[in-house]
Amino acid sequence: MRVIVQRSKNAKCYVDDSITGQIDMGYMLLVGFTHTDTLKEIEHLAKKIIGLRIFEDEEGKLNKSILDVNGSILAISQFTLYADARKGNRPSFTEAMSYQQANELFLCFVDELKKYNVEVATGVFGADMQIEFTNVGPTTIILDSRDLI
Repeated sequence: MRVIVQRSKNAKCYVDDSITGQIDMGYMLLVGFTHTDTLKEIEHLAKKIIGLRIFEDEEGKLNKSILDVNGSILAISQFTLYADARKGNRPSFTEAMSYQQANELFLCFVDELKKYNVEVATGVFGADMQIEFTNVGPTTIILDSRDLI
């Protein structure tokens, strides 16, 4: 499981010119799954994301979590996080989990984040989405479950 965590001033997801998910300050997450991912990876990464201290405290240090700042999350499914572009110019997506399985795990991931009493908005799984957000800092953290478990 891979998640790109981006500290955001605001974020919106559009599908067919309609807003499907929107947040103010918090995280914009891009979330991808591979064949071996399970609920274990979901639980671990959700806990890690909620606990990340990448918001500034009163002294300007990155010392506060999303819960400390009452932030929200916009979570976007993104199978392309498992693109392999090592050979040739056309990426392979064979490491990405199948559509149905990934959709189920994505919904589980959203539910797991919500257990921490944080507002979570989403895009539309599998849709052609346009994402608009303001990355603060910019602060971008790449999490891969293989590196954390």
